[in-house]
Amino acid sequence: MNLQQTGPAPGGPPEREAALGLYLHVPFCLARCPYCDFYSTTRLDRRGAYTEAMARAMALAPGAGRTLDTLYLGGGTPSLLGEGVLSLLEAVRRHWRLTEGAEITLEANPGTVTPELLRLWRQAGVNRLSMGIQAGSGPELKTLGRIHTLEEGLAAVEEARRAGFENVSVDMMLATPGQTAETARELADLLAGLPVTHISAYLLKIEEGTPFARQGMADRCPDPDQAAEIYLAASRRLEERGFVHYEISNFARPGYESRHNTLYWTLDDYLGIGPSAYSFYGGRRFHFPSDLDGFLSAEDPWSLARDDGPGGDWTERLMLALRLRTGLDLSLAPRYGQDPERLRAKARPMAAAGLLTLDGGRIALTDQGFLLSNSIITALLPPEG
Repeated sequence: MNLQQTGPAPGGPPEREAALGLYLHVPFCLARCPYCDFYSTTRLDRRGAYTEAMARAMALAPGAGRTLDTLYLGGGTPSLLGEGVLSLLEAVRRHWRLTEGAEITLEANPGTVTPELLRLWRQAGVNRLSMGIQAGSGPELKTLGRIHTLEEGLAAVEEARRAGFENVSVDMMLATPGQTAETARELADLLAGLPVTHISAYLLKIEEGTPFARQGMADRCPDPDQAAEIYLAASRRLEERGFVHYEISNFARPGYESRHNTLYWTLDDYLGIGPSAYSFYGGRRFHFPSDLDGFLSAEDPWSLARDDGPGGDWTERLMLALRLRTGLDLSLAPRYGQDPERLRAKARPMAAAGLLTLDGGRIALTDQGFLLSNSIITALLPPEG
């Protein structure tokens, strides 16, 4: 695809200089978790070649030379790069300007970190660490295929703080096999009691083609009504412990919302580099195929990028805005050819049912509404044709 031909989405708002985020996909894992359908590989011998290919891609990237406000190293298990993380950071700094105070996030599995690596990453400029604790007991972690113990997970958070990380995020999984509302509250309490600033709480979804799907694990998981109860129980407990429920699956201490992920939900520009990485840049969406060998061998990795068409239309704006607690600003509707009054009329019955709030110029989902977000969004979209 010709990345120089990107432009604003048809029917969208006028083009503007948005904050730019950069996502680097690091696909390496020691072992694949049985629930995961993200692109990853256990071919750890390719790590050195991969950092070199990423540097080539950065040199040729659209938007090189612009200012970055956020940088996110995700995966996979980026912490498996070890000192190789520094090579990626050096390449980023060669080709982009980082704002003062830029948010630089590294995803890490607690079973792959050491005090020495944590200090090295922090000294190199990583200022936000995201770790997957996921569950609150050894048997649960074993069922989920995690390589770390609960004790290692808790210790890794404490070590990160000692290494100088003030901004630490942890993940928890909800509606896992055998989980109840009470055990979800206990897990929320456990994580909220750690020195962390952010918690992501994801409902387990059995993805087609994963080991969990082949094992029939869905039969061991809570049913939809129980999953809803678990989600609400965990959400309320985290809110009681001082975390703001700012997005469907994310909770933060005030001021510690993920700046990088917020770019996705507010339709600001971001570039994704690496196999399976997606971008939204200049009003268009494009992605790299899930092909490590192709990425490593390409002289110009951007020649592999596949065009996904224009992005940022009204449907995307509505869907993404309603993921956030701040909701949808109805004053944007006319810029997309939409009628705010029609939206208010559609929203009123759902507000009466407690699924959303309709406060002046905004529509925002409640916790209960987050559970039914797909149905609510469908109801608010204009009829097709």
